[in-house]
Amino acid sequence: MKGPAIFLAQFAGDEAPFNSLKSMAEWAAGLGYKGVQIPSWDQRLFDLAKAAESQDYCDEVAGICREAGVEITELSTHLQGQLVAVHPAYDDLFDAFAAEEVRGNPAARTEWAIEQVKMGARASRRLGLDAHATFSGALLWQTVYPWPQRPAGLVEEGFAELARRWTPILDVFEEQGVDAAYELHPGEDLHDGITFERFLEAVGNHPRANILYDPSHFVLQQLDYLAFIDIYHERVKCFHVKDAEFRPTGRAGVYGSYSDWAERPGRFRSLGDGQIDFKAIFSKFTQYDYAGWAVLEWECALKHPEQGAAEGAPFIAAHMIRKAERAFDDFAGAAPDAARNRRVLGLG
Repeated sequence: MKGPAIFLAQFAGDEAPFNSLKSMAEWAAGLGYKGVQIPSWDQRLFDLAKAAESQDYCDEVAGICREAGVEITELSTHLQGQLVAVHPAYDDLFDAFAAEEVRGNPAARTEWAIEQVKMGARASRRLGLDAHATFSGALLWQTVYPWPQRPAGLVEEGFAELARRWTPILDVFEEQGVDAAYELHPGEDLHDGITFERFLEAVGNHPRANILYDPSHFVLQQLDYLAFIDIYHERVKCFHVKDAEFRPTGRAGVYGSYSDWAERPGRFRSLGDGQIDFKAIFSKFTQYDYAGWAVLEWECALKHPEQGAAEGAPFIAAHMIRKAERAFDDFAGAAPDAARNRRVLGLG
């Protein structure tokens, strides 16, 4: 595993040092981070269209980060991936994620989003990256609770349509040799293990359809985030290190009562302030030889982001595990001996 790294999206702004990639990379390196995950939609930091076509530009971007003391871990198309599939109920709410020229035009917005994610695959390859972070979008989320009753075949058709939109995108990722890692997240049709399996079946077990693991979203929906790693570790290609807590009351639970984040029973917290067992998570990733980055995604209902960022690098570094190269009890063993093994088995 590599790290610590930090996702820049939640920190980018119009004031220094958060208004350019160079100054943000230097800021991150100064806090002890070794990598940065770059939001591809933020023109203050990155030009996705240019990166998809220009190797010189990608070399320049990588050089800026390298000179500051960090590597690029992944590009992110979370906002564009969200727009690959949008139910009309969410048109107004999600329109701001799109370029101005396609707002108010859902069909044009969908085509724009699909091309954006394809550009993300090409830019990732030019940057020498093997994984890419994104969202799936959603056509079914408004039916997540089965009331009114879902019509027969609705879920199957929803995932079939999602697959029709994503398969050509995944084929581009295959051409570029890059894994698309979907962050399993409420508000996406891919939000837990079973929905990921439904999608995987719909896209014919496409080798580039993979997972961005973020345990905070599993705490909020009360899913076993450690067992998830046991089941899906072969498909996990990205890792957001984000904490959360779930403290239900006699008045509110998983659904949150339309409350703001600070008042919800389930809420995101800065690293170390929530309930997630990161020692167990890092142990499982070490056990399964996860080779990607451990990337802080900072979101917290209470703490200032700069404090969260400053605390994040040492927290992740303290949980990194150097995997043992031999068994701890090798000192007490003996050289291999086939005849002895047969004697121990009582076979003479």
